Amino acid sequence: MENYSLLYSSGQRTRLLSGFQRLRSQNVMCDVVLEAGGGVRFPCHRALLAASSDYFWALFGATTAERWAGSVSLPALAAEGLGAVLDFLYSGWLNLSADTLPTILEAARYLQVAPAVSLCEGFLSEGLRVDNCCYYANLAELHALPDALEAAHRTIAREMGALLGEGRAGLLGLNVQSLMAVLDTDEMAGVEEKDLLQLALDWLSSNGPLPALKSNLLLSRLRFGLVAPTDLAAFGKAHRAMATPLVRSQVTRALEYHALSSAQPLRQSQQSRPRAAGGLALLVGGGPSPERLEPLTLAFDVRSRTFSPVSPALPLRLQGHCVCSVGGFLFVLGGEEVAGDDDGDPAEPTAVSPSNRVWRYDPRFRSWQQTAPLLEGRSQFSCLAVEGILYAIGGRRGTPGCHTAAATASVEFYDMATGCWRRGPPMPRPLHGHASAALDGGVYVSGGLQGGSHSESVGSGSRDFLFWDPRGRAWARKAPMSVARFGHRLAAANGHIYALLGMFEPFSDIERYDPTWDHWTLLRPLPGGCFGYGMATTPSGKLLLFGGQRWSDGRRVTGRSVMEYDTRRDTWKEVGRLPGPLTGTECALLALPEQS
Repeated sequence: MENYSLLYSSGQRTRLLSGFQRLRSQNVMCDVVLEAGGGVRFPCHRALLAASSDYFWALFGATTAERWAGSVSLPALAAEGLGAVLDFLYSGWLNLSADTLPTILEAARYLQVAPAVSLCEGFLSEGLRVDNCCYYANLAELHALPDALEAAHRTIAREMGALLGEGRAGLLGLNVQSLMAVLDTDEMAGVEEKDLLQLALDWLSSNGPLPALKSNLLLSRLRFGLVAPTDLAAFGKAHRAMATPLVRSQVTRALEYHALSSAQPLRQSQQSRPRAAGGLALLVGGGPSPERLEPLTLAFDVRSRTFSPVSPALPLRLQGHCVCSVGGFLFVLGGEEVAGDDDGDPAEPTAVSPSNRVWRYDPRFRSWQQTAPLLEGRSQFSCLAVEGILYAIGGRRGTPGCHTAAATASVEFYDMATGCWRRGPPMPRPLHGHASAALDGGVYVSGGLQGGSHSESVGSGSRDFLFWDPRGRAWARKAPMSVARFGHRLAAANGHIYALLGMFEPFSDIERYDPTWDHWTLLRPLPGGCFGYGMATTPSGKLLLFGGQRWSDGRRVTGRSVMEYDTRRDTWKEVGRLPGPLTGTECALLALPEQS
């Protein structure tokens, strides 16, 4: 058998189309005329049309009357759109603009020219702006362009704050499927739910009357639990669509949710969940140094690695407190409340007694509220949430009117159903400066110091590692850490417990506990060492460390770094910088709506 080669010329296709284009421009060998709406005629070549379009392939088939017809009338197509699609078939180039897009897209869809439709969809997706996203959404929905429609919905949701102002006419002209899709969005920056409810009611007034089934489908996308009770009562009388049994029942459930008070974290649902990203770490308290505390509340976006202030901030200067998120709310517990002036300097450098006050932040209405106080004031303690129950463990216990404090072994938990704190089984011995973490429904407590004086912690700490099963209500000792720790951090990630460095440790070692084998393993140390930092655990299992202090030439230096530890890869890297030096802050992850 002889050898042979199969060669391809990329220029042949171009020359073929150029040849057809030349023949068409000279009206040579054209065997069919297409007549658009308005009587505009386009001489064409039947073979090229059939080879390029499923519509013409079927039109010029063996059994159709148009097979050998000299002209074909297409009155549904505008001359501008038909001409542009024919130019594309003959040249491969599609001349698009925002003004010509509707007619060209209509012609491309009608004639079933898939490559031209794809180009139109790409043009639409890439050209989305606040002033055209609603119009483009209607266009994409009309012509069944799923990718462009999804992109338009994302743009509308992202720009909803601006659209509710200047672009309201576009929203009122939006097709109902797109409006429902946008109202299903979980993230919508700077928009109040009551404004979305008003938009939905205005849309129904402008596009109605709609059948009750369709209006119910639209209004059920609203999250009535995010609307204040007084506003819900007013909206209930504003439109007859709010009077249907389905909507009335949803409003009733929302009012019941608002009346739950302390039990709200236990009754979260889609109707009460904020339209917000979950990847936000909230930093509460601390300051440039332990002597200069600030009423600080910051939000760190894990995705964009940026900081923004939370308004309003908790109006307290705190140290030795705890922060925990439960059921979409942020709880700030105990600590030492230090008086200060406007510059952040303490008004009196005297010792303060640990507080028993508990504050709850509601991201739905951006408000702080005092809840039931702890049974005893606590500082340098630990708190965590297990299956919706908030625990406060150990710490330095304060006595009202007395500035001395001693370590305590007591444990208390917050019963959200009743809004009361209750006693739990105490630890085997008093501890403060310890750390705790929850894993698989159990509570782990590590390190700490038994004495109550801060000076006793210098150069000391404990290697003890305790476990408590809330179901068995008994404490047990586990394998001790390899390093004695005080003022350190404990985190649960990927089925393990991680112990991070604390104060006065000679090295920067961190270690991982395997609950299956009751064994600790040393890991890569934190570069440079640090203490007094805040820490949060991301859903992916990465640990974020904020600020803190280190020793330099015998002095404490406060840092601004945001360090990330990858628990799977055992690696450290800096991922951001704080707005200013910060130490003594406490952190928790929370879904927080972006503020306008």
